[in-house]
Amino acid sequence: MITTDTSSVLSSAVSLILLALQLPAVMVLMSRLLKGPTRRPPLQPQRAQPDQLGTVSVVVPTLNEVARLSPCLDGLSKQTYEVREILVVDSRSQDGTRELVQKAQETDTRLRLLTDDPLPDNWVGRPWALHYGYTHSSDKSRWILGIDADTQPQPGLVPALIAAAEAEGYDLVSLSPRFILKSLGEIWLQPALLMTLVYRFGPTGASESGAERVMANGQCFLCRRELLDQLGGYTVARMSFCDDVTLARQAAQIGAKVGFWDGSAVLKVRMYEGLQETWREWGRSLDLKDASSSSQVCGDLWFLTCVQALPWLGLPFLLMGLTVENPTLPVQLSLGLNASLIAARIALQFAILPSYDLSQAQSRWAFWLSPLADPLAVLRIWLSSVQTPTSWRGRQYDMT
Repeated sequence: MITTDTSSVLSSAVSLILLALQLPAVMVLMSRLLKGPTRRPPLQPQRAQPDQLGTVSVVVPTLNEVARLSPCLDGLSKQTYEVREILVVDSRSQDGTRELVQKAQETDTRLRLLTDDPLPDNWVGRPWALHYGYTHSSDKSRWILGIDADTQPQPGLVPALIAAAEAEGYDLVSLSPRFILKSLGEIWLQPALLMTLVYRFGPTGASESGAERVMANGQCFLCRRELLDQLGGYTVARMSFCDDVTLARQAAQIGAKVGFWDGSAVLKVRMYEGLQETWREWGRSLDLKDASSSSQVCGDLWFLTCVQALPWLGLPFLLMGLTVENPTLPVQLSLGLNASLIAARIALQFAILPSYDLSQAQSRWAFWLSPLADPLAVLRIWLSSVQTPTSWRGRQYDMT
């Protein structure tokens, strides 16, 4: 039987441990989230200008994407004369992807279907397909735009992106999309996984940090051709399962101006179907360990545990401390700190709402329960950080 004195001592001890772990992490979190009010506003669609004629080559890597490629091709076909060519680089799909592209070629002559060479040793499939598309694109294009097959580009995306990048002197820009969620499980889990990125890197469109903290999204990834030439194409990210972040950080390290902007008004994406696929596919790349040092990965795990998981996991111990008369100062401080973290997390749920399209969702209420999934999201980052993928998109890899 636990006495009142024992309960008080236990609660105080837990509170002191939590404070020692969490206070430094909370200071870091505050410094990142305070950038939110001054972040860059979402990119808005624009009409193409005459000087943009034929300046962009689009590269779309595919492997068995027939179920979700049509909205991507439709969206790209609605981009205007700024797009010189749309190169669909297929890795020998067996599901009708190639036939779908060939059908689309009948209505858009800019579409070209390429088959990449067999995957070389020490390459991951996605960067290899992007590299193949880059090397087979027209040298008259000033920009290379990588677009994933699960995206849905909106009219005016490409003109707005290249206009802003050129006006502000950026060499590489990627966009965060508006996520289309449908089923109960993904609506509950996906925002918690997204929040692991917000906590680590701050709001999308916030002022850029050093090269080692650069964030990027390969779903819409615009890069100057001359920068890719300088980097040797995608070779610097050839073994990375987060090739977008790896390439962006390499670019920043050599002095390129790199941006990660809010593209929710010009780009939608339907990434994964359901809870299980979201957990398995997206969760295993969010650690970003291929683009980070071991110390960075460990630091991020400590940070996420302190600010995203412990406020929920430690709450029962703190509430237990309030059941005794005259709770100790450590208990009061720890309870206040963690209550503030939970309140901030709930407020951030409102802040990220514009990043979601829930129009097709049948259980929209689950979105508001997503903060309760935070400990599970942090667990997923831990698991991903200590595991090396052996398969991706139907390909098997030996990464030993």
